[in-house]
Amino acid sequence: MLSFFKKKRGLSIYAPVDGEVIPLSFVPDPVFRDKLIGDGIAIVPTDGHFCAPVNGEVILIAPTKHAIGLKAEDGTELLIHVGLDTVDLNGEGFHPFLKVGDSVSIGQPLMDVDLAFINSQAKSIISPIIITNDEEHKKLISFTVEKTVYIGKTVIMSITG
Repeated sequence: MLSFFKKKRGLSIYAPVDGEVIPLSFVPDPVFRDKLIGDGIAIVPTDGHFCAPVNGEVILIAPTKHAIGLKAEDGTELLIHVGLDTVDLNGEGFHPFLKVGDSVSIGQPLMDVDLAFINSQAKSIISPIIITNDEEHKKLISFTVEKTVYIGKTVIMSITG
């Protein structure tokens, strides 16, 4: 009834890696391109240092180390998926620094990745960053207009709602 008195919450999601932004519609994998697990953005990394894009907690490290899930302080859940078809690498080339349950802050190192190895062994180094818990589309997501993004400096997505 008095919803206009409610304070809208917002979340800024920073680049987890230096690189070039591409929309999900350009990602050559239907799971990401068709937003089957959520909306987001993708980055073509220019280095192998991945850092936390939000303040929050590590909620997932894939057994094959190719993906990290984070829960931001506001409850938004993110998936950072390094490369495409990288699950087939069985963890080779991925060096995570944290474990599930660890707290993270923006810019804190999450993992180092051997991009040359991944580029030679996997389908692509394109790395989607996906919001995985917005099933009801209650949040308004806006994306960066920047082409080149930098760890902890460039906001790649903003969420309100």
